Amino acid sequence: MYKIRLRPLAAAIILSGCSSATFAQLGQNLSVDIRSLSMGNAVTADPPGISAIHFNPAALTKIEGLQTDVQGILANFDIKREFSVPAGYNVFGYSDDPMVCNDGPEVSSDLCTDFKGTVNGDVEYVSLYVPILKKMVDLGEGIPMAAPTAGIAYKPPGSKMTFATAMYAPLVAGFGAENGNAGNYMGQQVALERITYLSPSIAYEVNDALSIGASVGMSYQAIGLKTDLRFPNELIGMLRMIDEVVCTPFKENQDIITDILLLGMCNTEEGMNPFGRFGQMQLALEQSLSPSYNLGVLWEPTEDFSFGMVYQSSAKMRLKGKYHIDNAKAPQELIKGLMSSPTGQILAAILGFPSVVPASESGLVSMDFEYPAHFQAGVKYKVLPDLQVNFDVGWTDYKAWDKFKFEFDRQISALKIAKLLSANIGDTSLALPLEFTSPWNFGIGLEYSATDRLKLRAGYEPRTSAIPDNKRNTMVPINNAQLFGLGVGYRFDADTDVDLSIGFLRSKDKIPANSSSLANQTGVNNILLNPYAGLNVKTDTKVTILGLNYRTRW
Repeated sequence: MYKIRLRPLAAAIILSGCSSATFAQLGQNLSVDIRSLSMGNAVTADPPGISAIHFNPAALTKIEGLQTDVQGILANFDIKREFSVPAGYNVFGYSDDPMVCNDGPEVSSDLCTDFKGTVNGDVEYVSLYVPILKKMVDLGEGIPMAAPTAGIAYKPPGSKMTFATAMYAPLVAGFGAENGNAGNYMGQQVALERITYLSPSIAYEVNDALSIGASVGMSYQAIGLKTDLRFPNELIGMLRMIDEVVCTPFKENQDIITDILLLGMCNTEEGMNPFGRFGQMQLALEQSLSPSYNLGVLWEPTEDFSFGMVYQSSAKMRLKGKYHIDNAKAPQELIKGLMSSPTGQILAAILGFPSVVPASESGLVSMDFEYPAHFQAGVKYKVLPDLQVNFDVGWTDYKAWDKFKFEFDRQISALKIAKLLSANIGDTSLALPLEFTSPWNFGIGLEYSATDRLKLRAGYEPRTSAIPDNKRNTMVPINNAQLFGLGVGYRFDADTDVDLSIGFLRSKDKIPANSSSLANQTGVNNILLNPYAGLNVKTDTKVTILGLNYRTRW
């Protein structure tokens, strides 16, 4: 029963960690530069303009004089989530889950007699976390997410040094849904942002073929979350059985004897239900300054061939913020019932149970979070005078997300009790094992010079998931993904270029019932986060990006 007290807090904190992890993998390099997007991000040996600050700062030496870049990027998230019932579905003998069962109150059976089939829990709109307001804002159905960027670079005449800075968004993503959506138990609203607002950079031309460069990124990081909570767990199924079977004969005949023998558990106005809503959690964490750095090398021995390499450092942060929980009536009544019995009070004192579950709770929370390091290398080669091929390989250190740890500004009684069951829980801390891996990926891009002014581009980047099969979830449904890009570049005059690109990312996934401990695992040990325990889950994520870049030399 102390677990009931822990779950609304712990599960929502865990959801915030999952959202940051999966979003970061999904959104890497999608909102930085639209020319790179159209080339499958295979641009380490051929970085585009001032965006070289991110992809390979050594290439800034290719800029002459004063140059400015302005970009506008629009992104639309189309996320479909489906839930269905497998054969033999039940939680401690119950299957009348209203999310997947059509049975009404007139049906008294604990087992569902009419399942709905496939239940949809699709994302309905884009959400953003607004730093000044310190809250999430819905953009409305059908409105895409916008990520404007801008940069400036200067190479003095005759100098081998180039200086630059840019404002861009390495990661901007978010979604939301209306009340009652089946997907709301793993995030009704989710927003994750990493915005680099200043990036002083320098590049040096060692000789005609070799350049080196470095940039320092000063970024803002934020995570926002609003989620409904439920826990279809065997323990709660047992509590429902006690309420409906054991306690039924005593509901109208309560006395001191039954209170003592039954620990007061029958003195409740509402019993526990594994399919019931346990409340709602809102959470926001942020850090205003998160520094990182990029180091790059560019070797271009001929006009037809070049080799590039970049290392993007990790960024270790201490995110801080607030949480607010609205608790449902059932867990409040459970503790209230225990406190109504002398034996219940004794048991609660021995085990350290809270004496009351309030209707709402608020507090401060912090989190050690590491934006992972990234390494990428690639080549550019002109197979024909008018046809260029780019090929890159890259690695991201997602293994740094082996575990997320959250700390609170005060001791929490539920955590003090739960630490007896897990080495990942302390008096004021909670850790979530994620067990991510660090896969290698590749990208390929083609650029065809149709005329001296017009260039056509295409790119492909398959993305191998860093999320283990037993940790997949619907927060941002992503496993393996494919990114396709198309673009066109046009030179109006010697000093003005315009690029127009479109990117499309697709990821489909199946999470069979009882296969993921962060989505649908059944049993007594799915203590913290399995809101769809015992159900089959399917996801289909589509991200469409449209961008326009205007580049001018002065």
